[in-house]
Amino acid sequence: MAKKAVCVGINDYPIKDADLQGCVNDAEGWASLLTGHYDFPKSDVQMIINEQAIKKNVMKHLQDLIAGANSGDVLVFTNSSHGSYIPDADGDEPNGYDEVLCTYDIEDNQIVDDELRELFTDLPDGVSLTVISDSCHSGNVTRVAVSDILPGAGPNDDRRVRFLNPLYWRPEEKPRSSVIPDAAGAVPRKRQAYPQSTMSHVLLSGCMDVEVSYDAMIDGAYHGAMSYHALKIINDAGYKITYQELAAQLVPLVNGAGYPQHPQLEGPKSLKSRQIFS
Repeated sequence: MAKKAVCVGINDYPIKDADLQGCVNDAEGWASLLTGHYDFPKSDVQMIINEQAIKKNVMKHLQDLIAGANSGDVLVFTNSSHGSYIPDADGDEPNGYDEVLCTYDIEDNQIVDDELRELFTDLPDGVSLTVISDSCHSGNVTRVAVSDILPGAGPNDDRRVRFLNPLYWRPEEKPRSSVIPDAAGAVPRKRQAYPQSTMSHVLLSGCMDVEVSYDAMIDGAYHGAMSYHALKIINDAGYKITYQELAAQLVPLVNGAGYPQHPQLEGPKSLKSRQIFS
């Protein structure tokens, strides 16, 4: 049985005012958890950070992760970065938009949710895959600039959203340095065309599709709010906890810490009830 992971964290973007500060710490946190407590060999946990995290490189690592898998293997993909959206080209999104992971080369390439769905559909039988996504895609935050300090932030919080408005990176929509009110009136998709029961993996995401995920100073260092509190729950549980138990504790803990986001757990019931990373 093999245990392998790909952990992505992008703080630095080649776009004005788009930088984050907690994503690399998130990637390192998840990688350390897997190698330190779930017997993942360090050589099989690939870290892809900042300028390394171009689409071609991320997709190559994910393709290798899936292609080499056999029944009984345990695979993990974590991503901490900006999220965004683009117009839906194939009609599977009820709101007309596809979600996007913002790789370092976002101005030229994007990882669209449909690409990941297609890749994960090819998962061999008996392979366990966990996807942890600490970013956001909500069109409801198009009025917020990445560099804004948001209402409710503490004095040393330096809180930012992990959402990159398409106007920052889509060449055909200028000026990219500005954020127009309610860009195209976008709201994120509901995944109606792809029910959870058909998923071959478990997905833990940072927030609901009408919310944002936060990047902030927490306990003296920068983190994603979801990743920080998820890692804390797992540690406090002695590393023995199911996905359902993790999700149930995560929402009140994140909200109680002052972050108005609701992490979501998706996947078949049979997978949600399993011990994490098993």
